[in-house]
Amino acid sequence: MSKKNIVSIEDRIPKLKQARKKKANRRLIFYLSIFFILISVIVYLQSPWSNIKAINVNGNLYISDDEVIEYSKLTTNSNIWTINKTDIENLIVSNPLVESASLERKLPWTVQINVTEHQIIGYLREGSIYYPVMGNGEILEVAGDSFSGDAPLIFGFDDENYLKKMAEELEKLPVNILDIISEIHWKPTEENKNNILLYMNDGYLVKGTIRDFADKMEVYPSIVSQLDPEEKGIIHIGVGVYFESFHTEEDETETDTVTEEEIDFDDSEQ
Repeated sequence: MSKKNIVSIEDRIPKLKQARKKKANRRLIFYLSIFFILISVIVYLQSPWSNIKAINVNGNLYISDDEVIEYSKLTTNSNIWTINKTDIENLIVSNPLVESASLERKLPWTVQINVTEHQIIGYLREGSIYYPVMGNGEILEVAGDSFSGDAPLIFGFDDENYLKKMAEELEKLPVNILDIISEIHWKPTEENKNNILLYMNDGYLVKGTIRDFADKMEVYPSIVSQLDPEEKGIIHIGVGVYFESFHTEEDETETDTVTEEEIDFDDSEQ
C-alpha cells in the first residue's frame, strides 16, 4: 500500500475536534433560537402588542356597530389570543335583534364580528308612524313615517304573545309568499284566539289561524292557480280548504271548493 494513502491519527484528531465543535455550535444555536422564540412569544402574549387594535362589524343593518361591540364586551385592552369566541358570540346573540353571530381573528390585531339579524316580517302602524317587527316578535324602536312595502302591515295584535307567534310563523314563510301579503289582521274570538284575516296583493283574502300558518300558506300559490283569476274572493285555510267568491247572485253566494286531494293539504282543526 502506498504511503500517501495513509493518514496518521495525529493528523485526524484536529479535524475530528473541529467537526465536533461545529456540530456542538449548531446545536447550541438551534436551542438558543428555540429559547428566544419562546421568550418572544411569551413577551408578545403578555404585552400590549397582542391587544386588539381594531374591531370590525359586518352584516348588521338595524343594530349599530357600537351596540354590537358593546354586547361583545370586547375592548382595545382585550388580548386577541385569550378571548373566548363562543362566550362572545353568545353575548352578542343576547341582543334580541341578533339571530346569530360569529367571531374571527384577523392577525395581527383585528377582530371581525359577523352578525345575522332577525328578518323584518311586518310593520305595526300607529297613526302615520310605522314600526318594524322582527321575526322573533321584537318591535324596533326605530320608526319611520313612510311604508316601503317590503313586508305586510300588521293590525290588531294588542297581545304580545300572539304577535310573537305570528312573527315566528311569518319568518318561516318563503319570501315569494311573504311578498304578496299586504295586510294581516288579528281576529280573535272566544272560541279561537288564533283567527287571522289576510289581504293579499293579488286581490284575494285569506282566512286562517296563527297555528301552523306557515305550513298552510306554502300551498297558497297552488290554490290560486286552480281559481279563475277574474273572480276574487276569500280563501279559507282553517278548517278545510275552500274558496268563497265575493260575487253574489240574488241571495245565494257562489262558492267554489278546492278539495284536499287537489292540493294535498292537511285540513285538521287549528
